[in-house]
Amino acid sequence: MGALHQNLPESVRPVVAGRSFPTVAAAGPAAEGALSWRAKPFADHANACRARSPRTTVGSGAASAHGQERGPDGAVNGSRVPPAAEVKPGELVRQTRQVKGLTLAELGKLTGYSGAQVSRFERGITPMTDVDVLRCFADALELPHQAFGLAPPAPRPQTRHGQPIGATSVFPRLPAPRVGAPRWEDGEEPVRRRKLLAGLAATAAAPLLASTTAQADEALLGELLVARLRDAMLGLGAATTAPPEALATDFSRALADFDACRYASLAVRLPRLIRAGHALCGDSDDTTHHALLAKSYLLATRMLVKLDEQQLGWMAADRAWQLAEAAGDILALAESARQMAVLARKAGWHDQALTIALCAADQPQLRDIGRAGTAVRGLLVQSAAYTLARRGDRDGMRELTDEAAAIAKELGEATLLRDHGGGFSPLTVQLHRISAENHAGDPRAALDAARAISLKALPSVERRSRALGDIAVTYDRLGRRSDCVRTLLAAERCAPQETHARPATKALISSLLVSGPTSTELRGLAERSGVLA
Repeated sequence: MGALHQNLPESVRPVVAGRSFPTVAAAGPAAEGALSWRAKPFADHANACRARSPRTTVGSGAASAHGQERGPDGAVNGSRVPPAAEVKPGELVRQTRQVKGLTLAELGKLTGYSGAQVSRFERGITPMTDVDVLRCFADALELPHQAFGLAPPAPRPQTRHGQPIGATSVFPRLPAPRVGAPRWEDGEEPVRRRKLLAGLAATAAAPLLASTTAQADEALLGELLVARLRDAMLGLGAATTAPPEALATDFSRALADFDACRYASLAVRLPRLIRAGHALCGDSDDTTHHALLAKSYLLATRMLVKLDEQQLGWMAADRAWQLAEAAGDILALAESARQMAVLARKAGWHDQALTIALCAADQPQLRDIGRAGTAVRGLLVQSAAYTLARRGDRDGMRELTDEAAAIAKELGEATLLRDHGGGFSPLTVQLHRISAENHAGDPRAALDAARAISLKALPSVERRSRALGDIAVTYDRLGRRSDCVRTLLAAERCAPQETHARPATKALISSLLVSGPTSTELRGLAERSGVLA
Protein backbone atom coordinates (compact mmCIF):
# COMPACT_ATOMS: atom_id res chain seq x y z
CA MET A 1 0.00 0.00 0.00
CA GLY A 2 2.91 2.35 0.71
CA ALA A 3 4.31 1.84 -2.80
CA LEU A 4 0.93 2.46 -4.35
CA HIS A 5 0.51 5.65 -2.32
CA GLN A 6 3.87 6.98 -3.47
CA ASN A 7 3.00 6.32 -7.12
CA LEU A 8 -0.31 8.22 -7.01
CA PRO A 9 -0.48 11.88 -8.05
CA GLU A 10 -0.53 14.47 -5.28
CA SER A 11 -4.19 15.34 -5.82
CA VAL A 12 -5.20 11.74 -5.40
CA ARG A 13 -3.10 10.82 -2.36
CA PRO A 14 -5.54 12.26 0.21
CA VAL A 15 -7.95 9.51 -0.81
CA VAL A 16 -5.65 6.86 0.56
CA ALA A 17 -3.42 8.80 2.91
CA GLY A 18 -3.80 8.17 6.60
CA ARG A 19 -5.93 5.04 6.10
CA SER A 20 -5.49 1.38 6.68
CA PHE A 21 -7.00 -0.60 3.84
CA PRO A 22 -7.73 -4.19 4.86
CA THR A 23 -6.77 -6.62 2.13
CA VAL A 24 -6.86 -10.37 1.83
CA ALA A 25 -3.17 -11.17 1.78
CA ALA A 26 -1.28 -14.39 1.26
CA ALA A 27 0.53 -15.79 4.25
CA GLY A 28 4.07 -14.69 4.91
CA PRO A 29 6.88 -17.21 4.62
CA ALA A 30 6.93 -19.92 7.24
CA ALA A 31 10.01 -20.84 9.24
CA GLU A 32 12.72 -22.36 7.10
CA GLY A 33 12.09 -26.04 6.52
CA ALA A 34 8.50 -25.89 7.72
CA LEU A 35 5.32 -26.16 5.71
CA SER A 36 3.07 -23.11 5.68
CA TRP A 37 -0.56 -23.94 6.30
CA ARG A 38 -1.90 -20.71 4.88
CA ALA A 39 -3.81 -20.69 1.63
CA LYS A 40 -3.68 -17.95 -0.98
CA PRO A 41 -7.18 -16.74 -1.84
CA PHE A 42 -8.16 -16.86 -5.47
CA ALA A 43 -9.67 -13.66 -6.90
CA ASP A 44 -11.49 -13.85 -10.20
CA HIS A 45 -12.75 -10.39 -11.14
CA ALA A 46 -13.99 -11.09 -14.68
CA ASN A 47 -17.69 -11.24 -13.84
CA ALA A 48 -17.62 -8.02 -11.83
CA CYS A 49 -15.62 -6.26 -14.52
CA ARG A 50 -18.27 -6.98 -17.14
CA ALA A 51 -21.27 -6.02 -15.01
CA ARG A 52 -22.92 -3.06 -16.65
CA SER A 53 -26.53 -3.05 -15.52
CA PRO A 54 -27.24 -0.51 -12.72
CA ARG A 55 -27.50 -2.11 -9.33
CA THR A 56 -26.73 -0.55 -5.97
CA THR A 57 -25.45 2.97 -6.64
CA VAL A 58 -23.15 5.18 -4.63
CA GLY A 59 -22.89 8.89 -4.12
CA SER A 60 -25.10 11.35 -2.29
CA GLY A 61 -27.43 11.91 -5.25
CA ALA A 62 -27.95 8.18 -5.77
CA ALA A 63 -28.76 7.66 -2.11
CA SER A 64 -31.49 10.24 -2.15
CA ALA A 65 -32.82 9.19 -5.58
CA HIS A 66 -33.42 5.65 -4.42
CA GLY A 67 -34.60 6.60 -0.96
CA GLN A 68 -31.70 4.73 0.66
CA GLU A 69 -30.59 5.71 4.14
CA ARG A 70 -27.04 6.20 5.22
CA GLY A 71 -25.75 4.49 8.34
CA PRO A 72 -23.62 6.16 11.00
CA ASP A 73 -20.49 5.44 8.97
CA GLY A 74 -21.90 7.08 5.85
CA ALA A 75 -22.47 3.79 4.05
CA VAL A 76 -25.35 3.30 1.66
CA ASN A 77 -26.85 -0.06 2.64
CA GLY A 78 -23.42 -0.93 4.05
CA SER A 79 -21.75 -0.62 0.62
CA ARG A 80 -20.06 2.80 0.77
CA VAL A 81 -17.49 4.36 3.06
CA PRO A 82 -16.95 8.15 2.58
CA PRO A 83 -13.54 8.91 1.05
CA ALA A 84 -10.98 10.96 2.93
CA ALA A 85 -11.17 13.71 0.30
CA GLU A 86 -13.88 14.52 -2.24
CA VAL A 87 -12.24 13.30 -5.46
CA LYS A 88 -14.59 12.31 -8.24
CA PRO A 89 -14.24 8.66 -9.29
CA GLY A 90 -13.62 9.57 -12.93
CA GLU A 91 -10.82 11.94 -11.98
CA LEU A 92 -9.25 9.28 -9.77
CA VAL A 93 -9.41 6.78 -12.66
CA ARG A 94 -7.83 9.28 -15.08
CA GLN A 95 -4.94 10.30 -12.83
CA THR A 96 -4.16 6.72 -11.76
CA ARG A 97 -4.29 5.53 -15.38
CA GLN A 98 -1.83 8.22 -16.38
CA VAL A 99 0.54 7.34 -13.51
CA LYS A 100 0.52 3.72 -14.67
CA GLY A 101 1.12 4.74 -18.27
CA LEU A 102 -2.03 3.10 -19.62
CA THR A 103 -3.93 4.32 -22.65
CA LEU A 104 -7.71 4.53 -22.68
CA ALA A 105 -7.84 1.46 -24.91
CA GLU A 106 -5.53 -0.55 -22.62
CA LEU A 107 -7.60 0.26 -19.54
CA GLY A 108 -10.69 -0.61 -21.55
CA LYS A 109 -9.32 -4.10 -22.23
CA LEU A 110 -8.63 -4.59 -18.53
CA THR A 111 -12.16 -3.57 -17.56
CA GLY A 112 -14.20 -4.87 -20.48
CA TYR A 113 -15.21 -1.43 -21.78
CA SER A 114 -14.30 0.45 -24.93
CA GLY A 115 -11.74 3.22 -24.78
CA ALA A 116 -14.45 5.72 -25.57
CA GLN A 117 -16.57 4.55 -22.65
CA VAL A 118 -13.57 4.80 -20.31
CA SER A 119 -13.10 8.38 -21.51
CA ARG A 120 -16.75 9.17 -20.75
CA PHE A 121 -16.28 7.74 -17.22
CA GLU A 122 -13.18 9.86 -16.67
CA ARG A 123 -14.78 13.12 -17.89
CA GLY A 124 -17.92 12.53 -15.83
CA ILE A 125 -20.19 12.31 -18.88
CA THR A 126 -21.23 8.85 -17.66
CA PRO A 127 -21.40 8.99 -13.83
CA MET A 128 -19.53 6.22 -12.04
CA THR A 129 -22.20 5.34 -9.49
CA ASP A 130 -22.54 1.58 -10.00
CA VAL A 131 -20.79 -0.43 -7.30
CA ASP A 132 -19.71 -3.19 -9.69
CA VAL A 133 -18.22 -0.64 -12.13
CA LEU A 134 -16.22 0.96 -9.32
CA ARG A 135 -14.96 -2.40 -8.09
CA CYS A 136 -13.99 -3.28 -11.64
CA PHE A 137 -11.85 -0.16 -12.07
CA ALA A 138 -10.37 -0.51 -8.58
CA ASP A 139 -9.20 -4.03 -9.41
CA ALA A 140 -7.91 -3.09 -12.86
CA LEU A 141 -5.93 -0.14 -11.49
CA GLU A 142 -4.78 -2.06 -8.39
CA LEU A 143 -6.44 0.45 -6.11
CA PRO A 144 -8.00 -0.46 -2.77
CA HIS A 145 -11.79 -0.50 -2.98
CA GLN A 146 -11.90 2.12 -0.24
CA ALA A 147 -10.29 4.62 -2.62
CA PHE A 148 -13.66 4.77 -4.36
CA GLY A 149 -15.52 4.94 -1.05
CA LEU A 150 -16.44 1.24 -1.14
CA ALA A 151 -16.33 -1.13 1.78
CA PRO A 152 -13.50 -3.70 1.52
CA PRO A 153 -14.57 -6.84 -0.36
CA ALA A 154 -15.54 -9.91 1.62
CA PRO A 155 -12.96 -12.70 1.55
CA ARG A 156 -13.57 -14.97 -1.41
CA PRO A 157 -13.74 -18.76 -1.05
CA GLN A 158 -10.40 -20.41 -1.60
CA THR A 159 -10.02 -23.37 -3.90
CA ARG A 160 -7.40 -26.08 -4.22
CA HIS A 161 -7.41 -28.59 -7.05
CA GLY A 162 -10.88 -27.41 -7.98
CA GLN A 163 -12.27 -27.96 -4.48
CA PRO A 164 -13.39 -25.17 -2.12
CA ILE A 165 -11.46 -25.16 1.14
CA GLY A 166 -11.55 -23.23 4.39
CA ALA A 167 -9.13 -20.57 5.55
CA THR A 168 -5.87 -21.76 7.11
CA SER A 169 -3.27 -20.30 9.41
CA VAL A 170 0.17 -21.24 10.64
CA PHE A 171 0.10 -24.50 12.57
CA PRO A 172 0.65 -23.94 16.32
CA ARG A 173 4.35 -24.27 17.11
CA LEU A 174 5.57 -25.70 20.38
CA PRO A 175 9.02 -26.63 21.65
CA ALA A 176 10.06 -30.16 20.83
CA PRO A 177 8.28 -32.38 23.36
CA ARG A 178 10.38 -33.85 26.13
CA VAL A 179 8.70 -36.74 27.84
CA GLY A 180 10.66 -38.05 30.79
CA ALA A 181 9.90 -39.72 34.08
CA PRO A 182 6.52 -38.73 35.57
CA ARG A 183 6.58 -36.08 38.29
CA TRP A 184 4.98 -36.90 41.61
CA GLU A 185 3.60 -34.80 44.39
CA ASP A 186 5.86 -34.19 47.36
CA GLY A 187 5.50 -36.75 50.11
CA GLU A 188 4.77 -39.81 47.97
CA GLU A 189 6.91 -42.74 48.98
CA PRO A 190 9.32 -44.25 46.44
CA VAL A 191 7.97 -47.72 47.25
CA ARG A 192 4.44 -46.70 46.32
CA ARG A 193 5.79 -45.17 43.12
CA ARG A 194 7.54 -48.39 42.08
CA LYS A 195 4.46 -50.49 42.90
CA LEU A 196 2.24 -48.32 40.73
CA LEU A 197 4.61 -48.49 37.75
CA ALA A 198 4.97 -52.24 38.18
CA GLY A 199 1.19 -52.62 38.23
CA LEU A 200 0.82 -50.63 35.01
CA ALA A 201 3.47 -52.71 33.29
CA ALA A 202 1.84 -55.94 34.42
CA THR A 203 -1.56 -54.79 33.18
CA ALA A 204 -0.17 -53.99 29.74
CA ALA A 205 1.73 -57.29 29.50
CA ALA A 206 -1.02 -59.59 30.80
CA PRO A 207 -2.60 -60.54 27.44
CA LEU A 208 0.69 -61.97 26.16
CA LEU A 209 1.83 -63.86 29.23
CA ALA A 210 0.34 -67.15 28.06
CA SER A 211 1.49 -67.04 24.43
CA THR A 212 2.15 -64.24 21.97
CA THR A 213 1.16 -66.46 19.07
CA ALA A 214 -2.11 -67.90 20.36
CA GLN A 215 -5.23 -66.87 18.46
CA ALA A 216 -6.93 -65.70 21.65
CA ASP A 217 -4.03 -63.33 22.19
CA GLU A 218 -4.16 -62.13 18.59
CA ALA A 219 -7.71 -60.94 19.17
CA LEU A 220 -6.35 -58.80 22.04
CA LEU A 221 -3.30 -57.51 20.18
CA GLY A 222 -5.03 -54.25 19.34
CA GLU A 223 -5.75 -53.52 22.98
CA LEU A 224 -2.18 -54.43 23.91
CA LEU A 225 -0.68 -52.16 21.27
CA VAL A 226 -2.87 -49.25 22.32
CA ALA A 227 -2.04 -49.71 26.02
CA ARG A 228 1.69 -49.85 25.43
CA LEU A 229 1.74 -46.91 23.03
CA ARG A 230 -0.37 -44.91 25.46
CA ASP A 231 2.03 -45.52 28.33
CA ALA A 232 5.10 -44.74 26.22
CA MET A 233 3.53 -41.49 25.01
CA LEU A 234 2.62 -40.51 28.58
CA GLY A 235 6.12 -41.21 29.85
CA LEU A 236 5.03 -44.17 31.96
CA GLY A 237 7.07 -47.33 32.36
CA ALA A 238 10.78 -47.98 32.59
CA ALA A 239 13.01 -45.53 30.75
CA THR A 240 14.86 -46.92 27.74
CA THR A 241 18.13 -45.71 26.26
CA ALA A 242 19.99 -46.77 23.14
CA PRO A 243 22.66 -45.30 20.84
CA PRO A 244 21.36 -43.49 17.73
CA GLU A 245 22.58 -46.20 15.37
CA ALA A 246 20.69 -48.87 17.27
CA LEU A 247 17.52 -46.75 17.23
CA ALA A 248 17.72 -46.29 13.46
CA THR A 249 18.02 -50.05 13.04
CA ASP A 250 15.17 -50.65 15.47
CA PHE A 251 12.96 -48.24 13.52
CA SER A 252 13.64 -50.13 10.30
CA ARG A 253 12.63 -53.34 12.06
CA ALA A 254 9.49 -51.73 13.49
CA LEU A 255 8.52 -50.56 10.01
CA ALA A 256 9.12 -54.09 8.71
CA ASP A 257 6.89 -55.44 11.51
CA PHE A 258 4.13 -53.05 10.46
CA ASP A 259 4.44 -53.93 6.78
CA ALA A 260 4.35 -57.65 7.63
CA CYS A 261 1.47 -57.21 10.15
CA ARG A 262 3.58 -58.66 12.95
CA TYR A 263 1.78 -56.69 15.62
CA ALA A 264 2.95 -58.79 18.58
CA SER A 265 6.51 -57.78 17.78
CA LEU A 266 5.50 -54.19 17.05
CA ALA A 267 3.80 -53.96 20.46
CA VAL A 268 7.25 -54.41 22.03
CA ARG A 269 9.42 -52.53 19.55
CA LEU A 270 7.46 -49.33 18.83
CA PRO A 271 6.83 -48.20 22.45
CA ARG A 272 10.50 -48.87 23.17
CA LEU A 273 11.46 -46.68 20.20
CA ILE A 274 9.34 -43.80 21.49
CA ARG A 275 10.79 -43.96 25.01
CA ALA A 276 14.37 -44.21 23.77
CA GLY A 277 13.79 -41.50 21.19
CA HIS A 278 12.59 -39.06 23.84
CA ALA A 279 15.58 -39.87 26.04
CA LEU A 280 17.91 -39.22 23.11
CA CYS A 281 16.23 -35.94 22.12
CA GLY A 282 16.29 -34.77 25.72
CA ASP A 283 20.06 -35.07 25.80
CA SER A 284 20.82 -33.74 22.31
CA ASP A 285 19.84 -31.00 19.87
CA ASP A 286 20.78 -33.14 16.87
CA THR A 287 17.98 -32.74 14.32
CA THR A 288 18.46 -36.30 13.06
CA HIS A 289 17.30 -37.55 16.47
CA HIS A 290 14.17 -35.41 16.25
CA ALA A 291 13.54 -36.68 12.72
CA LEU A 292 13.79 -40.30 13.83
CA LEU A 293 11.39 -39.74 16.72
CA ALA A 294 9.00 -37.95 14.34
CA LYS A 295 9.01 -41.03 12.09
CA SER A 296 8.35 -43.25 15.10
CA TYR A 297 5.34 -41.14 16.01
CA LEU A 298 4.11 -41.27 12.42
CA LEU A 299 4.27 -45.05 12.50
CA ALA A 300 2.42 -44.99 15.82
CA THR A 301 -0.22 -42.73 14.26
CA ARG A 302 -0.77 -45.15 11.38
CA MET A 303 -1.19 -48.00 13.83
CA LEU A 304 -3.56 -46.04 16.06
CA VAL A 305 -5.67 -44.98 13.07
CA LYS A 306 -5.88 -48.60 11.97
CA LEU A 307 -7.02 -49.56 15.49
CA ASP A 308 -9.57 -46.71 15.52
CA GLU A 309 -7.92 -44.97 18.48
CA GLN A 310 -8.50 -41.39 17.44
CA GLN A 311 -7.62 -39.64 20.70
CA LEU A 312 -4.15 -41.12 20.90
CA GLY A 313 -3.88 -40.77 17.13
CA TRP A 314 -4.30 -37.00 17.36
CA MET A 315 -1.70 -36.86 20.11
CA ALA A 316 0.80 -38.89 18.08
CA ALA A 317 0.22 -36.92 14.88
CA ASP A 318 0.68 -33.60 16.67
CA ARG A 319 3.93 -34.75 18.24
CA ALA A 320 5.12 -36.00 14.86
CA TRP A 321 4.43 -32.54 13.40
CA GLN A 322 6.27 -30.70 16.18
CA LEU A 323 9.29 -33.00 15.97
CA ALA A 324 9.41 -32.90 12.16
CA GLU A 325 9.31 -29.10 12.29
CA ALA A 326 12.14 -29.04 14.81
CA ALA A 327 14.13 -31.32 12.51
CA GLY A 328 13.24 -29.38 9.35
CA ASP A 329 12.05 -32.63 7.75
CA ILE A 330 9.69 -31.57 4.94
CA LEU A 331 8.59 -35.12 4.06
CA ALA A 332 7.74 -35.92 7.68
CA LEU A 333 5.83 -32.63 7.97
CA ALA A 334 3.79 -33.49 4.89
CA GLU A 335 3.07 -36.98 6.19
CA SER A 336 2.02 -35.48 9.54
CA ALA A 337 -0.42 -33.27 7.65
CA ARG A 338 -1.77 -36.29 5.81
CA GLN A 339 -2.31 -38.20 9.04
CA MET A 340 -4.11 -35.20 10.56
CA ALA A 341 -6.33 -35.09 7.49
CA VAL A 342 -7.09 -38.80 7.97
CA LEU A 343 -7.99 -38.23 11.62
CA ALA A 344 -10.16 -35.22 10.74
CA ARG A 345 -11.98 -37.35 8.17
CA LYS A 346 -12.56 -40.15 10.66
CA ALA A 347 -13.99 -37.55 13.06
CA GLY A 348 -16.46 -36.51 10.36
CA TRP A 349 -14.75 -33.15 9.75
CA HIS A 350 -14.71 -33.50 5.99
CA ASP A 351 -14.21 -29.83 5.09
CA GLN A 352 -11.30 -29.54 7.50
CA ALA A 353 -9.73 -32.77 6.26
CA LEU A 354 -9.94 -31.54 2.68
CA THR A 355 -8.38 -28.20 3.57
CA ILE A 356 -5.48 -29.78 5.46
CA ALA A 357 -4.61 -32.27 2.70
CA LEU A 358 -4.90 -29.95 -0.29
CA CYS A 359 -3.08 -27.03 1.35
CA ALA A 360 -0.23 -29.33 2.32
CA ALA A 361 -0.12 -30.80 -1.20
CA ASP A 362 0.39 -27.33 -2.68
CA GLN A 363 3.35 -26.36 -0.52
CA PRO A 364 6.21 -25.19 -2.78
CA GLN A 365 8.79 -26.93 -0.57
CA LEU A 366 7.55 -30.30 -1.83
CA ARG A 367 8.37 -29.30 -5.39
CA ASP A 368 11.95 -28.57 -4.40
CA ILE A 369 12.88 -32.03 -3.09
CA GLY A 370 12.52 -34.14 -6.20
CA ARG A 371 10.61 -37.36 -6.72
CA ALA A 372 9.94 -37.93 -3.03
CA GLY A 373 8.22 -34.56 -2.78
CA THR A 374 6.13 -35.34 -5.84
CA ALA A 375 5.14 -38.70 -4.36
CA VAL A 376 4.00 -37.19 -1.07
CA ARG A 377 1.97 -34.63 -3.04
CA GLY A 378 0.27 -37.56 -4.74
CA LEU A 379 -0.49 -39.16 -1.38
CA LEU A 380 -2.03 -35.93 -0.10
CA VAL A 381 -4.21 -35.52 -3.20
CA GLN A 382 -5.23 -39.16 -2.84
CA SER A 383 -6.20 -38.54 0.79
CA ALA A 384 -8.32 -35.57 -0.27
CA ALA A 385 -10.03 -37.76 -2.86
CA TYR A 386 -10.94 -40.29 -0.19
CA THR A 387 -12.39 -37.49 1.94
CA LEU A 388 -14.64 -36.50 -0.97
CA ALA A 389 -15.73 -40.13 -1.24
CA ARG A 390 -16.71 -40.16 2.43
CA ARG A 391 -18.62 -36.94 1.83
CA GLY A 392 -20.52 -38.57 -1.03
CA ASP A 393 -18.96 -36.50 -3.81
CA ARG A 394 -18.31 -39.23 -6.37
CA ASP A 395 -17.33 -36.90 -9.23
CA GLY A 396 -14.93 -34.91 -7.06
CA MET A 397 -13.39 -38.12 -5.72
CA ARG A 398 -12.78 -39.44 -9.23
CA GLU A 399 -11.31 -36.16 -10.41
CA LEU A 400 -8.76 -36.04 -7.59
CA THR A 401 -8.02 -39.77 -7.86
CA ASP A 402 -7.28 -39.29 -11.55
CA GLU A 403 -4.95 -36.44 -10.59
CA ALA A 404 -3.13 -38.72 -8.13
CA ALA A 405 -2.92 -41.42 -10.80
CA ALA A 406 -1.38 -38.93 -13.24
CA ILE A 407 1.25 -38.00 -10.64
CA ALA A 408 2.02 -41.68 -10.05
CA LYS A 409 2.30 -42.36 -13.78
CA GLU A 410 4.75 -39.50 -14.12
CA LEU A 411 6.94 -41.07 -11.40
CA GLY A 412 6.96 -44.54 -12.96
CA GLU A 413 6.02 -48.00 -11.74
CA ALA A 414 8.31 -48.19 -8.72
CA THR A 415 6.78 -47.73 -5.26
CA LEU A 416 8.13 -44.63 -3.52
CA LEU A 417 7.88 -43.66 0.16
CA ARG A 418 7.15 -47.11 1.55
CA ASP A 419 7.18 -45.66 5.07
CA HIS A 420 4.47 -43.11 4.16
CA GLY A 421 1.04 -44.69 4.04
CA GLY A 422 2.31 -47.89 2.45
CA GLY A 423 3.99 -46.15 -0.47
CA PHE A 424 2.90 -44.40 -3.64
CA SER A 425 2.74 -45.85 -7.14
CA PRO A 426 0.15 -46.43 -9.89
CA LEU A 427 -0.70 -49.71 -8.17
CA THR A 428 -1.32 -48.15 -4.75
CA VAL A 429 -3.54 -45.48 -6.35
CA GLN A 430 -5.57 -48.28 -7.92
CA LEU A 431 -5.83 -49.92 -4.49
CA HIS A 432 -7.12 -46.63 -3.14
CA ARG A 433 -9.86 -46.61 -5.78
CA ILE A 434 -11.47 -49.73 -4.32
CA SER A 435 -12.24 -48.20 -0.95
CA ALA A 436 -12.97 -44.76 -2.41
CA GLU A 437 -15.55 -46.11 -4.87
CA ASN A 438 -17.14 -48.14 -2.09
CA HIS A 439 -17.58 -45.12 0.15
CA ALA A 440 -18.76 -42.99 -2.77
CA GLY A 441 -21.60 -45.49 -3.21
CA ASP A 442 -20.49 -47.45 -6.30
CA PRO A 443 -19.41 -50.96 -5.25
CA ARG A 444 -19.49 -52.18 -8.85
CA ALA A 445 -16.86 -49.61 -9.78
CA ALA A 446 -14.93 -50.73 -6.69
CA LEU A 447 -15.03 -54.32 -7.90
CA ASP A 448 -13.80 -53.24 -11.35
CA ALA A 449 -10.89 -51.44 -9.65
CA ALA A 450 -10.10 -54.58 -7.63
CA ARG A 451 -9.99 -56.75 -10.75
CA ALA A 452 -7.27 -54.52 -12.17
CA ILE A 453 -4.97 -55.23 -9.21
CA SER A 454 -2.46 -58.03 -8.83
CA LEU A 455 -2.30 -58.78 -5.10
CA LYS A 456 1.18 -60.26 -5.43
CA ALA A 457 2.44 -57.00 -6.90
CA LEU A 458 1.41 -54.94 -3.88
CA PRO A 459 4.45 -53.75 -1.88
CA SER A 460 3.72 -55.40 1.49
CA VAL A 461 1.63 -57.92 3.40
CA GLU A 462 -0.17 -55.01 5.06
CA ARG A 463 -1.21 -53.60 1.67
CA ARG A 464 -2.33 -57.03 0.43
CA SER A 465 -4.38 -57.53 3.57
CA ARG A 466 -5.86 -54.06 3.14
CA ALA A 467 -6.81 -54.88 -0.44
CA LEU A 468 -8.52 -58.11 0.60
CA GLY A 469 -10.40 -56.29 3.34
CA ASP A 470 -11.62 -53.67 0.87
CA ILE A 471 -12.69 -56.37 -1.59
CA ALA A 472 -14.60 -58.14 1.19
CA VAL A 473 -16.46 -54.90 1.93
CA THR A 474 -17.25 -54.60 -1.78
CA TYR A 475 -18.76 -58.09 -1.89
CA ASP A 476 -20.78 -57.35 1.24
CA ARG A 477 -22.25 -54.21 -0.33
CA LEU A 478 -23.11 -56.14 -3.47
CA GLY A 479 -24.90 -58.79 -1.39
CA ARG A 480 -22.41 -61.51 -2.36
CA ARG A 481 -22.18 -63.03 1.09
CA SER A 482 -20.23 -66.20 0.30
CA ASP A 483 -17.62 -64.24 -1.69
CA CYS A 484 -17.30 -61.84 1.23
CA VAL A 485 -16.59 -64.66 3.71
CA ARG A 486 -14.18 -66.33 1.28
CA THR A 487 -12.25 -63.08 0.89
CA LEU A 488 -12.10 -62.53 4.65
CA LEU A 489 -10.65 -66.00 5.08
CA ALA A 490 -8.04 -65.18 2.43
CA ALA A 491 -7.19 -62.00 4.34
CA GLU A 492 -6.79 -64.07 7.52
CA ARG A 493 -4.37 -66.43 5.78
CA CYS A 494 -2.43 -63.45 4.43
CA ALA A 495 -2.22 -61.51 7.73
CA PRO A 496 -3.85 -63.26 10.70
CA GLN A 497 -2.86 -60.65 13.30
CA GLU A 498 -4.23 -57.82 11.14
CA THR A 499 -7.51 -59.65 10.54
CA HIS A 500 -8.00 -60.60 14.18
CA ALA A 501 -7.04 -57.20 15.65
CA ARG A 502 -8.50 -54.61 13.28
CA PRO A 503 -11.83 -53.16 14.49
CA ALA A 504 -13.17 -52.56 10.96
CA THR A 505 -12.71 -56.22 10.06
CA LYS A 506 -14.29 -57.32 13.32
CA ALA A 507 -17.28 -55.10 12.63
CA LEU A 508 -17.76 -56.67 9.20
CA ILE A 509 -17.56 -60.18 10.66
CA SER A 510 -20.05 -59.25 13.36
CA SER A 511 -22.51 -57.85 10.79
CA LEU A 512 -22.27 -61.06 8.76
CA LEU A 513 -23.14 -63.11 11.83
CA VAL A 514 -26.37 -61.22 12.47
CA SER A 515 -27.49 -60.45 8.93
CA GLY A 516 -27.99 -63.93 7.50
CA PRO A 517 -27.19 -67.61 7.64
CA THR A 518 -23.80 -68.51 9.11
CA SER A 519 -21.35 -71.19 8.17
CA THR A 520 -18.73 -73.15 10.04
CA GLU A 521 -16.04 -71.06 8.38
CA LEU A 522 -17.66 -67.78 9.42
CA ARG A 523 -18.19 -68.87 13.02
CA GLY A 524 -14.59 -70.06 13.23
CA LEU A 525 -13.34 -66.74 11.91
CA ALA A 526 -15.53 -64.91 14.43
CA GLU A 527 -14.10 -66.99 17.30
CA ARG A 528 -10.51 -66.44 16.21
CA SER A 529 -11.14 -62.68 15.92
CA GLY A 530 -12.67 -62.47 19.39
CA VAL A 531 -16.08 -61.48 18.03
CA LEU A 532 -17.77 -64.40 19.85
CA ALA A 533 -15.61 -64.14 22.96
